Amino acid sequence: MSQNTVCEANSGPGGPKNPFDKVVIGSFSLITVVTSFALVLLISAATFIRYVLKGDLYGYEEWVKLIAFWLYFSGAAIGAYNGTHVSADLVEAYVAEGFMKRLLLFLKSLVTVGVMALYVWYGYDFFMFGFMGPLGTRIAIPMTTIWRIPMWTSYLGIFLGFVFMFYYFTVELVQNTKLLFLGGRS
Repeated sequence: MSQNTVCEANSGPGGPKNPFDKVVIGSFSLITVVTSFALVLLISAATFIRYVLKGDLYGYEEWVKLIAFWLYFSGAAIGAYNGTHVSADLVEAYVAEGFMKRLLLFLKSLVTVGVMALYVWYGYDFFMFGFMGPLGTRIAIPMTTIWRIPMWTSYLGIFLGFVFMFYYFTVELVQNTKLLFLGGRS
């Protein structure tokens, strides 16, 4: 028996089953599609202007970074939901079915949730630094150099990605805890 992912437990061919996951995963899916197209268009326009028109799309890097953060971290939240996030899952590949495998999967999930809790904590501080400024007074809010885009717009994507990765990794931890203590029985 392979490890149950959040996606397997909550969805099927039609996608997420519960309303919360439908909204979250639907929103993040829309964000990833829109930001992917936006990045392709922006980078293509910059390349066309630079190499064909011999001009410069001044400050486009600021927009690329902002859009890329939203793309990366919304994609990471979807990966946490699907169980397709980057991981070195040697346990799945090399450990035989049984108690030891369930224990190792539980420990992996526990460590992942602990690390994500730390990321959420620091992600919140990072977002609030950008939103409130270094003194917490909304004075001297960090902004990009050219377009003066508030940095919290990027930091929000990072923080939300961490929050939902934490949530879906916690759901996975609960599933692995049940597998450990119920021995694979539901």
